[in-house]
Amino acid sequence: MSATQGAPRDPSGPEQALPIRLHVDDSDSPSDVVDALFLGRFATGEQPHAHSTTLDRVKPSATLLPSGAKVLRAAKDDDRSALLAEGAGWTVLVSRWSRGADVTVTATDQELAERVLKEATDDALDEPEPQPENVTMGFWYVSPRRGPHRTTRQIGAGTWDEIRPNYTAPVADAMDRLMAVTPDDITGRLLLLHGPPGTGKTSALRTLARSWRDWCQVDCVLDPERLFSDVGYLMDIAIGEDEGTPQGRWRLLLLEDCDELIRGEAKHTAGQALSRLLNLTDGLLGQGRNVLVAVTTNEDLERLHPAVIRPGRCLARVEVGPLTRPEAVEWLGREDGIGREGATLAELFALRRGVTGPGMPEQRATSPGLYL
Repeated sequence: MSATQGAPRDPSGPEQALPIRLHVDDSDSPSDVVDALFLGRFATGEQPHAHSTTLDRVKPSATLLPSGAKVLRAAKDDDRSALLAEGAGWTVLVSRWSRGADVTVTATDQELAERVLKEATDDALDEPEPQPENVTMGFWYVSPRRGPHRTTRQIGAGTWDEIRPNYTAPVADAMDRLMAVTPDDITGRLLLLHGPPGTGKTSALRTLARSWRDWCQVDCVLDPERLFSDVGYLMDIAIGEDEGTPQGRWRLLLLEDCDELIRGEAKHTAGQALSRLLNLTDGLLGQGRNVLVAVTTNEDLERLHPAVIRPGRCLARVEVGPLTRPEAVEWLGREDGIGREGATLAELFALRRGVTGPGMPEQRATSPGLYL
């Protein structure tokens, strides 16, 4: 089905070069139709100014509509809803999913578009009461509907003093220095944590986010394998500024379990991905940007690509290993269950819970949970 929508105001206007047609088939939902209808007045030039914003943690009671809005269309699918409304000289589209929303306003002039958007979104966020043990962490991923998208969550993280006994002495000493880093101390842009599963790499990074929260925003990339293969995604994350982020604030991009990206044969197996990672840390892409990259891997140091670990590239390179037997005994408060080679953090927590099995802890745990 096709339909021609809208009449031109100016016969010589740019909208005449691209006739507006709406094609609908069985793959389209009512929400898709609402999205398309919203573009009509902007495309014809009747409302040539548009402003939009993306919100996280929207209050369930928030309508995201300004006063006096007249609802024209409303659609609800399994995973999202769409609302089209209008007022004097403006139109608003509200797309909602879970606790997030996109709000876009078109209007006859820029000031009106800005004012309507502000009224629609004022007091719409459900801000949790700040807790000293929490840190705000961003999560990036590519959404099939919205493309590169960032959401935020409050993540619980202990202080370094609280979790320091979870690490063997050389690791704890290295992390002491890392936790105390300030922007003036930054010499390299890459932070590398490597070692066996279950040794506490992720826990250390959560605490690092808490220690650095006054000057650095930590964002976890949920699909790192796509980040360095999709140039558009990489540019959105590396170059784009988060709305409301103070100028000069650093950002730490966290990439977990990137073994294939940084191991010795990565240049052959990952194509341009490794080159783009290196370019982000100390190449042209990273110039002028306050961006750090943290990578966790289970690979041995000897198997990592030499370009990744060369001097000057890494802010820190920490090999996170198991606790020695004396350290593990002190941590657990008893000797039973601890082998001659010591134990990982995940194994110690399992022993504390009373979980045992053949070869534990010599046979390393395969489900370390939060203690990766």
